[in-house]
Amino acid sequence: MYIELMQFSAILLMVLLTLKLLALPPRALNDSRVNKSRWMMAAGSALLGTQFLLQYLLGLRASNVDAALTLNLAFFIPCSALFSLSVINLQRRGFLSRQEKYIGIPVWILALALSHRSVILASLPYAGMQIYYTVRQMHYMRMIRHAMANYYESDINDLLQWMQWAIFILATIAVMVPLVIFIQGPSLAVFAILFLIGIFYLVDCFSFYSVSYGHVKIAEAQQNEEDVMSEEADKMHLSNEERMPSAAFHRVELAVNNWIDHRNYLQTGLNLPNAAEAIGVPRYLLSAWLKQKGERYNDWLTALRIDEAKQVMRAHPEWSNETIAQHCGFSDRTYFQRKFKQITGLTPNDYQSQ
Repeated sequence: MYIELMQFSAILLMVLLTLKLLALPPRALNDSRVNKSRWMMAAGSALLGTQFLLQYLLGLRASNVDAALTLNLAFFIPCSALFSLSVINLQRRGFLSRQEKYIGIPVWILALALSHRSVILASLPYAGMQIYYTVRQMHYMRMIRHAMANYYESDINDLLQWMQWAIFILATIAVMVPLVIFIQGPSLAVFAILFLIGIFYLVDCFSFYSVSYGHVKIAEAQQNEEDVMSEEADKMHLSNEERMPSAAFHRVELAVNNWIDHRNYLQTGLNLPNAAEAIGVPRYLLSAWLKQKGERYNDWLTALRIDEAKQVMRAHPEWSNETIAQHCGFSDRTYFQRKFKQITGLTPNDYQSQ
């Protein structure tokens, strides 16, 4: 009886999640890339709900384990592929390679062909597909983090936390779904609850992400990275491994030192293009200069501000952390405190009490 109850609960949840995706407000759908990911995720949740409905109506879980496995694979493979592709579509701003798009088709056919021979054997193509998607997603995550660190003055990686968890959830489900066929009793209930929580988290966080304009901020950083690399190649004929000409390097060095002497790094809202404009050099030159020094824009600017914060603490021990953060150009007190401890190994209060 509890199996039917879990299946019915899963059907209801998938219906609600699908409706939530379909009912996203218009402002979330102005971006065609977000809209495309929305449809992929909605299709995945709808297929998942259909799988639970068929299991509920046919009673395969209780009567026929092999048939239940075949039905699971028949639906879980396209569901996992659609969920994974919806994440990759956001990561790559709407571009999906042919292999990423279509790898699920041969995997689906092979898994169903093998399901009549061996449960474990049939699960291997599914696991392999999800491993492939996980590797691709993690690779794109690293690229996004790099682009953001070279564009924004502050750490906005919190925008990516849901995506990081989504990758982990999808990989975990791919590993555990075949095993659940053999699980009975309380263990099955625990897995089912975790599974449904994972899918709910994935869809709910995507919905919030799509209306919060987080994708716009990430896309800005990605576009800047592409533009900078293109300008470096066109105007300085540099590849990623080459050093910028010494004359250009010293030109940027002088301009940056003058900018630092005037303490203009204390301004807020300094993304890389804004800083380059204030310094008086093209952004591709500032980017190439930082790259040659082995620094990322965010880390470099934060180090300057932390040095300023140390001087302020010595000169004004009565200042609060909030006041120091605002003076040094940090977006908020919490971020300032976290970066200060990360760089110095001490909290601001511990540093002041030395």
